[in-house]
Amino acid sequence: MTAGKGLEGVVATQTAISSIIDDTLTYVGYNIDDLANNASFEEVIYLLWHKRLPKENELAELKQQLADNMSVPQEVLDQFRTYPIRDIHPMAALRTAISYLGLFDEEAEEMTDEANYRKAIRLQAKIAAVVTAFSRIRRGEEPVQPKSDLSYAANFLYMLSGSQPEDIEVEAFNKALVLHADHELNASTFTARVCVATLSDIYSGVTAAIGALKGPLHGGANEQVMKMLLEIGDESNVENVIQEKLDNKEKIMGFGHRVYRQGDPRAKHLREMSKRLTKLRGEEKYYNMSVKIEEIVTGQKDLPPNVDFYSASVYHSLNIEHDLFTPIFAVSRVSGWLAHILEQYADNRLIRPRAEYVGPGMQTYIPVSER
Repeated sequence: MTAGKGLEGVVATQTAISSIIDDTLTYVGYNIDDLANNASFEEVIYLLWHKRLPKENELAELKQQLADNMSVPQEVLDQFRTYPIRDIHPMAALRTAISYLGLFDEEAEEMTDEANYRKAIRLQAKIAAVVTAFSRIRRGEEPVQPKSDLSYAANFLYMLSGSQPEDIEVEAFNKALVLHADHELNASTFTARVCVATLSDIYSGVTAAIGALKGPLHGGANEQVMKMLLEIGDESNVENVIQEKLDNKEKIMGFGHRVYRQGDPRAKHLREMSKRLTKLRGEEKYYNMSVKIEEIVTGQKDLPPNVDFYSASVYHSLNIEHDLFTPIFAVSRVSGWLAHILEQYADNRLIRPRAEYVGPGMQTYIPVSER
């Protein structure tokens, strides 16, 4: 047996949820461009979980189920108030909160298909409320209850700010949710499937996935992109700063992707939203800086931007705190995690790969007194 570092090129399972073939991303056979331009996030959730788009009444039912389940137990909110709020990253708070939520779910250990689907609804609904509530509590504000007449994307923005979002804000955020919903067997999705393949519960699987997403090489890249833009500060500084980073062989976050050769198909959608939103906010410099960085990095390293690069300036333009960028990734990607968890349960086999041993050969034990 020989090992592939990082399991690169290894096909670990079969799935009917999403695919990446010849640089084209699809959800259940639907091109991501088609979905990003036309679908609501709720439609995508249904598509990932049911392997088909919903009919009008099915979509209405899902929207109602999500709205009805967004409230978070008071005990979870009270727990946020005990955290050293200023010192912890929201992803750490989210990881703990999702695990804690499982204690309040009477069906947490029930493993029927019906119970698992109901838990999926609850998790998808509550994760949005958890992220927004944590953000408000650490700012000294009270959580905002969702509105039943708002879409999932609109409700998130409303619960975060307390104000009715503008149409362009909802459009941008819905598009971001659609684009991040699933991405084949990425690190966090694989983690979720490995976890539940032991027949552990859904809350364990999602908590494990959040732990994997927390790393800067996976979900944390867009936060690092915004940090870089703020450090550069002005368009006139872009060339010198980026060239220095390249000369020093520093990693430029938001560029390149292991599974794409010609570029991430999701990036162009957020590039356009960044252009529109930064202009609306009078902060076009962040879009212009991003374009210049793309020209330099892609020109010199042949690395096109990935979905994280322009999502940074999009979220910034939505007045979202920068350390919430990765939790927002989780708010979207939990739809994919749950789809994969349900798929794993449906045809389960314990995931237990082998390792190529590279340590010393056969050795003989020597008593401690003789060593």
